[in-house]
Amino acid sequence: MTKTAVKAPFRADHVGSLLRPERIHQARKDFQAGNITSDELYKIETEEIKRSVDKQIEVGLQAVTDGEIRRRFWHTDFMEHLNGVEGYVPESGFAFKGEETERYDVRVVGKVSFNPDHPHLKDFALFKEIVGDRAIAKQTIPSPNQFFNAGIRNLEIYPDIEEYANDIIQTYRDAIKAFYNAGCRYLQLDDVYIAGLNAPEIPFNDSGYSREELINLALRVANGVLEDKPEDLTVTTHLCRGNYRSKWAFEGSYAKIAPTLFAYEKVDGFFLEYDDDRSGDFQPLDYIPNDGPRVVLGVFTSKHGELENKENIIARIKEASQFVPLENLCISPQCGFASTHHGNILTEEEQWAKLKYIVDISKEIWG
Repeated sequence: MTKTAVKAPFRADHVGSLLRPERIHQARKDFQAGNITSDELYKIETEEIKRSVDKQIEVGLQAVTDGEIRRRFWHTDFMEHLNGVEGYVPESGFAFKGEETERYDVRVVGKVSFNPDHPHLKDFALFKEIVGDRAIAKQTIPSPNQFFNAGIRNLEIYPDIEEYANDIIQTYRDAIKAFYNAGCRYLQLDDVYIAGLNAPEIPFNDSGYSREELINLALRVANGVLEDKPEDLTVTTHLCRGNYRSKWAFEGSYAKIAPTLFAYEKVDGFFLEYDDDRSGDFQPLDYIPNDGPRVVLGVFTSKHGELENKENIIARIKEASQFVPLENLCISPQCGFASTHHGNILTEEEQWAKLKYIVDISKEIWG
């Protein structure tokens, strides 16, 4: 696999989203009430992104994100600004453990293609300017495979799922090129859909395909998108089982996807949830090639603020190193701290303390 200039993912990394400060929540309310303009809201968001970047650097992270502070949801904000896609309010939200999510989703209303005026490009350029040369500016976007969740594909526009897949692949090739041209050298594709292919009952399937066919399709889409990736661009993928107000959507180990996706997906790194029993054991990591992607073990939880026992963490990393060499391992929280604007149930202070704790433990393990 091509080694990139950035050398990401890093020994201590993080998935991306950060808790929205109270100032952001208030500014959104003020905007909705007509008390401030969209420009004033954007200025407040920018100031809070600057603060969060400073804090990420202060705790010792080498790669920083904008915290997804401008977004309402980790995925829909990006998806609904592509050509042929719209956001809407469905009759119900997603079913999480003990809670229904806020009702919002996206659907295809025309042929899908990349929008060269996508607002996240402008957002990234400003974010990268804020970071400067102090750290690596990491951009997160939903995986192309998120478009295969039930209810998104329009069967009248795309009766053939393979034609749909081809358009999604081209859309993301264009997106990757646009972010690269904007200066992005570390891009992460966030994916709940692929993690869902491990669940006992696939939670998001309306394709008529079997699990095996869906896994093979997911690999073709992922690798199709990465086919002409620039050599100095690091692309990772994050597999998540749902993250909403400290709740989760489903469970299941990586065993069903590992022989295909772990073995053959051409990413530079996998961010994997391993914070509790829902994720299964480390055995599926055996399918990752020895000279292949780095594996970022999400052995810390973002769902609460309590710090994990250090000895237990070190023991788990040692266990994982039976399947992936220690030099190819990294550590992070299992997910972001606020995949939606609501955020998980912990304080900002606890969030920063956990990220610093991860950095400190990484230094103890890898030096």
